[in-house]
Amino acid sequence: MKIYDISMNVNKGMPVYKNKPEKKPELTVTSDFPNDSVHESRISMDMHTGTHFDAPLHMIQGGDTIDHFDLTKAVSKCKVLDLTNVDDKITAEDLKNKDIESGEFVLLKTKNSYDDSFNFNFVFLDSSGAEYLKEKNVIGVGTDGLGIERAQPNHETHKTLLANGITIIEGLRLKDVDEGEYTLIAAPLKIDGAEAAPARALLLEEDKK
Repeated sequence: MKIYDISMNVNKGMPVYKNKPEKKPELTVTSDFPNDSVHESRISMDMHTGTHFDAPLHMIQGGDTIDHFDLTKAVSKCKVLDLTNVDDKITAEDLKNKDIESGEFVLLKTKNSYDDSFNFNFVFLDSSGAEYLKEKNVIGVGTDGLGIERAQPNHETHKTLLANGITIIEGLRLKDVDEGEYTLIAAPLKIDGAEAAPARALLLEEDKK
């Protein structure tokens, strides 16, 4: 079995959404050798920095918070879809030739996985693509962008997915992962009342016979 770590490294110099300084994480050492008997530190970071899950509250007034995350989606059948040919937005037409089954968690591999810095023109999932995935009855959608949508004034993509119980994970790193079937292991931190939370995401690939 092969394990892929598809999470972003968290550090002060990491790419963050729109390069906003307030989204940069800060790691502070609070005690250290030789003056102290232990090494301890504290982190301050935006919930939407790096690899993270969005909860419905992020876009829907009165929506569920991340502590209500459905753990049946934390370990699930998963399919990586290679969409590296898409230059701007992923539409329903881009998804129709993909083998997407009900109950799957789909991960969208795009040119974003090859960016080392924030790209203001990152590839995103448009509203027609979100509607198509809703109709296919997927349980979750992951993207290698730091946002699943870009410049959609009414946030149609987020709302279509989150309002229909479809989990969103953003900030994946899929450069080294081929299109195909995997097992996804990923869960957000259990933070009461939060609209999002950081996550560690792994893909398991069965040995080829």
